Amino acid sequence: MSHLEPYVDTFGAAPGYLDWAAFGPLSPTVLSEMCADAELLGTGRRSGIELVGERIAEARGRLARLLGASADEVVLQPSTTHSLFQAMFGLSGTVVVPSQEFPAIRVSAHRAAAARGRLAVREIDPPEGIVTIDSIVEALTDDVTAIAVSVVDFRTGALLDLAGIRDAIGDRLLLVDAMQAFGVVDVDWTAADLVAGNGYTWLRAGRGTGFARFSARAQERIVPVLSGISGMVGDVSALGVPATLDSAAAFSIAPPDPLAASRLAAALRELEDVGVAVVAAELHERAEEIITLADRHEVPVLTPRDAHAGIVTLFPVAQDAAAFAATLANHGVTVTARGATIRVSPHVGTGADTVMMLGDALADAAARRASSVVETVPEDIVIEVLGDSHATEN
Repeated sequence: MSHLEPYVDTFGAAPGYLDWAAFGPLSPTVLSEMCADAELLGTGRRSGIELVGERIAEARGRLARLLGASADEVVLQPSTTHSLFQAMFGLSGTVVVPSQEFPAIRVSAHRAAAARGRLAVREIDPPEGIVTIDSIVEALTDDVTAIAVSVVDFRTGALLDLAGIRDAIGDRLLLVDAMQAFGVVDVDWTAADLVAGNGYTWLRAGRGTGFARFSARAQERIVPVLSGISGMVGDVSALGVPATLDSAAAFSIAPPDPLAASRLAAALRELEDVGVAVVAAELHERAEEIITLADRHEVPVLTPRDAHAGIVTLFPVAQDAAAFAATLANHGVTVTARGATIRVSPHVGTGADTVMMLGDALADAAARRASSVVETVPEDIVIEVLGDSHATEN
């Protein structure tokens, strides 16, 4: 048995599920521990309540190890977006963001700029929306204080060179959305000053399992404007407006949900047991399988072949994307259809049966495409394409 097999065995999603970038069906371990902790919270015993509360520290500790940070730099949040809002509202100067970035980054930046008047937003629009180091460098001026990007692009699956960006931007803050990367990309997270993520996709921990790491430099330069009772010095009996904590907890509004922390801690424990590097390598191979299938059936792929994680985005230009998505659904394949693209996202637990289902669906779509072409081409051109023998038969 390989080191990966016990982890793969925990995947119970129905065959055909290729939408892990949208939602990760909960792992059995997460479900089991959540139910056990929920029962403890139902007893009304202080010991049980306090035991479940310890999951918060456990989750923060496990996140800190995976992020290469101290636990004081890690805070649990309801979502990735909560973390990004905390950062953007505390920034001043100019922040560079991609124009086709996920709304969590773009919207939080513009909301902060409009609300406080201390931040300007500079959008960049690189070719095909795929961010490169050069596209970031071109936008840098003396007033730029931060760059905010996703490590893995939610649209195309393009993987950023985090270390390269760190070197290119100098001492400016680097804020990253790790939503599509954390746990499935082997990267040095210490290159970023803010790492915002969530456990409801690749970690299989469910909603409400957001988190953030604010580096020491981020804590120095970002004002905790949205700090609440969980980020203040003293307890709830303190009068007036207390000072904020000298840690990442300052960037929180209210205490985290212990059941969400329980789910996250369980998911992180599973990940640590197998290792991120092992998961990352296996997922890369799964994505390569999808790309190979797409090539075989002549479906264009938008995902960069030299730098990607688990997302593979198809661009069925020869036929309507909605019809293409319907064909996949008819074959029991679950993906994300968005505009003219189809986002396919396997995981390490994606089995051969699911890959076969996708292959059958792509073959069906290719046949429908070929049939559509023949039906719409004039008869004399069809004869020329088919050749002399078929012309004679006709």
